[in-house]
Amino acid sequence: MMIPNRKWRMVAFLLLLAVSEESFADNLIGSRPNIVIVMTDDQGYGDLSCHGHPVLKTPNLDRLSAESLRFTSFFVSPTCAPTRAAMLTGRHEFKSGVTHTINERERLALSAVTLPAVLKKAGYSTGIFGKWHLGDEDAYQPGQRGFDETFIHGGGGIGQTFPGSCGDAPHNRYFDPVLRQNGTFVRTKGYCTDLFFDRAIAWMGEQSKQGNQQFFAMITPNAPHAPLISPGPMYDRLFRGKTIADKPLSAEAIRYLAMIANIDENVGKLLDALESRGIAQKTLVIYLTDNGGTFTQLYSAGMRGGKGTPYEGGTRVSCFWRWPSRWSAGRDISSLAAHIDLFPTLVELAGGSMPTPELLDGRSLVPLLHDPNAGWPDRYLFTHVGRWERGQADKAKFRSCAVRSHQFRFVNNAELYDLSNDPAETTNVINQYPNEVASMRQAYDRWWIEARAGMVNEEAVGPKTNPFHDAYYKQFGVEGKQ
Repeated sequence: MMIPNRKWRMVAFLLLLAVSEESFADNLIGSRPNIVIVMTDDQGYGDLSCHGHPVLKTPNLDRLSAESLRFTSFFVSPTCAPTRAAMLTGRHEFKSGVTHTINERERLALSAVTLPAVLKKAGYSTGIFGKWHLGDEDAYQPGQRGFDETFIHGGGGIGQTFPGSCGDAPHNRYFDPVLRQNGTFVRTKGYCTDLFFDRAIAWMGEQSKQGNQQFFAMITPNAPHAPLISPGPMYDRLFRGKTIADKPLSAEAIRYLAMIANIDENVGKLLDALESRGIAQKTLVIYLTDNGGTFTQLYSAGMRGGKGTPYEGGTRVSCFWRWPSRWSAGRDISSLAAHIDLFPTLVELAGGSMPTPELLDGRSLVPLLHDPNAGWPDRYLFTHVGRWERGQADKAKFRSCAVRSHQFRFVNNAELYDLSNDPAETTNVINQYPNEVASMRQAYDRWWIEARAGMVNEEAVGPKTNPFHDAYYKQFGVEGKQ
């Protein structure tokens, strides 16, 4: 059919373009990639050479960044278990009972619907390799929460045990650790980060041989979380004699950076394995960290605060999405995004069924994956460090908390920072924006009521003995040691 004039030809072209763009976005939905999430523990936004670190070199993570869509305003929770809970449920962690990292308050509510469970129903094989930290009693273990394959340590870190249920196997260490694979302890040889990546890579190879079955793998090393145990002298020597601001690196800083150098090496190994197996083009790799860094005094990328604080440095993290066959590499997405968005995004990509979407706090990022400049309505993200004493939740409502919009961060009900002009959060402008402050306060009050109703672990009492210890001694005997 002939379109009679230039005006109507242009209208037809724009309509066709709109339909084509919508179809492209629709093509992402249900595209069913393999999905690999790599989430490191306590690595800060600035702890990458591509983000300007003065002494740390991360060539493989830099390569991943260069080959990815990069979310430059991506936020998580201020500490580790909360971020894991929010990412796996699409809801703020408090709504699933996670208000701490110990004292039974790290346990993900048994009523929570998890991402691996939904992906499993959609036909994915699911595996986790590394840190779980959402409950060490059997009912809370990842094998009961949607993961087919589990290769983990207990508690919040290798060798760490606290009163109650949160704890690792006894006598455990970073080299040759005893790890729990599908409910059974296995003795290993090697450095923990290497072991988690190696097992994940092997498992992904096993799944890819099955042909039609997609996989979802979470690689969650405990590094570079304390205790700071270097992977070895070959990594330490990279940083010996180095200085930052004319100050020599401390022994602790050297070990911390060595752990990240080892992570970088393993990320390279992962990317090479995907290429060599011919599955890189159909695999989405997501890299992020679980909270702000613990060595921001070395380099903070200009942000205030670090792990355990409600400021930018405590919650803004790196976030790279690499899928070579689906989008152009090396583009930045500045829209406000967060860990709660992974659940709806990945369920859409996998063609899964979205459970009770009205209960989700997250948004699907698919429009931004299609077009980094897509319209993205502003919203509020809520941060609270938690960690109050038992029974003190209500008194801690305004302690170590923040509300984040695209432009502003409202902290502790008393500080407002205009991040468009003051990214380092140096100047409190609360008196200059009364309407914005009032809106953020009202939103926070509404959110607190919702979040408070989900805090199911506040009065929980843990077992008298640690479940990982009990299982370990049951398997190896009370004298069992590594």
